[in-house]
Amino acid sequence: MGDKTIEKLVPDTSVIIEGVVSEKIEKNEIKADEIIIHEAAFAELEHQANMGRATGFIGLDEIKKIKELAEKNNFKISFTGNRPTSHEIKYSRSGEIDAVIRQMAWEQGATLITGDKVQAKVAEAKGIPVIIVFSEKKGPLSLEKYFDKATMSVHLREDLAPYAKKGAPGKWDFVELDKKKMTQKQIKEISKEIIEETRLSKDGFIEIEREGSTIIQLGVYRIVITRPPFSDGWEITAVRPVKTLNLEEYKLSEKLSARIEQAEGMLIAGSPGMGKTTFSQALALFYAGKKKVVKTVEAPRDLQLGPQITQYAIRRGSIEEIHDILLLSRPDYTVYDEMRNTEDFGLFSDMRLAGVGMVGVIHATAAVDAIQRFIGRVELGVIPHIIDTVIFIKNGTVNKVLSLKMVVKVPSGMTEADLARPVVVITDFETGKLEYEIYTYGEETVVVPVTSRAQTPSQALAAKAIENEFRRYSPEAKIEVVSDNKCIAYVPESMISRIIGKQGSNIEQIEKRIGIGIDVRPLGPEKNTGESVEFGTKIGKKNIQLFVDEKYANTNFDIFVGDDYLVTAKAGKKAVIKIKKTNKMANVLVDAVNSGEKIRLVAK
Repeated sequence: MGDKTIEKLVPDTSVIIEGVVSEKIEKNEIKADEIIIHEAAFAELEHQANMGRATGFIGLDEIKKIKELAEKNNFKISFTGNRPTSHEIKYSRSGEIDAVIRQMAWEQGATLITGDKVQAKVAEAKGIPVIIVFSEKKGPLSLEKYFDKATMSVHLREDLAPYAKKGAPGKWDFVELDKKKMTQKQIKEISKEIIEETRLSKDGFIEIEREGSTIIQLGVYRIVITRPPFSDGWEITAVRPVKTLNLEEYKLSEKLSARIEQAEGMLIAGSPGMGKTTFSQALALFYAGKKKVVKTVEAPRDLQLGPQITQYAIRRGSIEEIHDILLLSRPDYTVYDEMRNTEDFGLFSDMRLAGVGMVGVIHATAAVDAIQRFIGRVELGVIPHIIDTVIFIKNGTVNKVLSLKMVVKVPSGMTEADLARPVVVITDFETGKLEYEIYTYGEETVVVPVTSRAQTPSQALAAKAIENEFRRYSPEAKIEVVSDNKCIAYVPESMISRIIGKQGSNIEQIEKRIGIGIDVRPLGPEKNTGESVEFGTKIGKKNIQLFVDEKYANTNFDIFVGDDYLVTAKAGKKAVIKIKKTNKMANVLVDAVNSGEKIRLVAK
């Protein structure tokens, strides 16, 4: 190809955008008396540039370079043909522009040069001389020289020295890489190189291309290119994960590990650069390792996952298409990376309500902020059915975990019973402590933090007296007096129905006796999770005795009649529990023994 001079050469848009023609001419691999550029190719590149697409600007720069080479190497360059119609431009991806360029090569008796295999095959079928060339990989990208093992991201901008973030999520430094400022020409050249490599690479995608911006996923790099008029100058931001972790390396508590295996509506929240994507990546690989079918929905695709996990680019398809594919492919879990707009939240909610396990990744400065972003987008009562767990990532570690559920209650701080309403209660997952409440107030939906209140001396005295009352039901009961006429009783969840009584009759009597309104809430995870212990019984004149194995000497036991908790008692040094008949609990126990009702002892 290098020694033979071609009389007329017609390049199509594919080789112009790739910059192949000027490259081959400079290397003397192509010699031509005349290069003919169809007005259709020029118009298509102009259209792309007007749309703010990087490919348009790169193509126009290539034509300018060919023109300069024509003057230098003494060959002719000409622009011929009619400008394409709006129909041809609209359907350029369907081959309309390629067809008019191919037709001109036929009419001119010229050689067509293309990087498009389909274009080459069609031209050969029509008997048109064809040169098919591809841009060759030239080694490492210029961008890569700015990265080392500690580099998280590189920031290049015209009229500014190159900078990089180095370190780990939450613990990084902004480092100047070179004293010399970068020029617009340098940024454009690096942009062109990135786009060319993306088109050649099997793991490269131009995810989003808009007026003034291009988002690319190239191997491990997520690259954002911006230019005027969108930005005030040419800029490249390239991000790369510095470390890949598995879920075991996060050293999660046993409780959270168990929840992750069961949770099906999970949010992973955190500020930018704190490690959300790294954690969600570990989570996806964890589910895949459990023989679950896992898919991801990303914009752009930047999770580094194995072939067993299919990654969908939402910007390449419609919401409806992603919706249909997820329902038909029936994944066990879907990781929805970078949820931003209402459509994203709508799809997440819809798929979760359809029974698909969903993990959503959201930018948020606090764990509760991730939940607030659903307010106004979905009905309040639906939120706990969509989200059951929020994991907040800070500095690359799990900083906070929240749990959600819906109850009907009087909101904290309110006192009148007729103010009861559906409330979404948000608790700290590890401690069970109530932290926020979400409910409607008038026409607004409000998120109210529930803070611990300092008690006055009189309230502290009242709390002690009320606690003594509730200790009749459970020795673990805790009381919080929130006002002069309202308190909250925290008791084991298994005791709540017994304390409230049939149609609230029991709690009403307690409120009348104490003279204060009582809100009964679960204490948190119960300790009585052990197995039942075998025992013998003896009913004496003064007490009832329960005999257990000697190894349980000096051990506390929860005693249950049927499924109802009765009392907590301690076995003495001889492994015997004695309950005096003067205690009404003993009479209940005697009746249960005589009637053959099931009695259980659970060691604490």
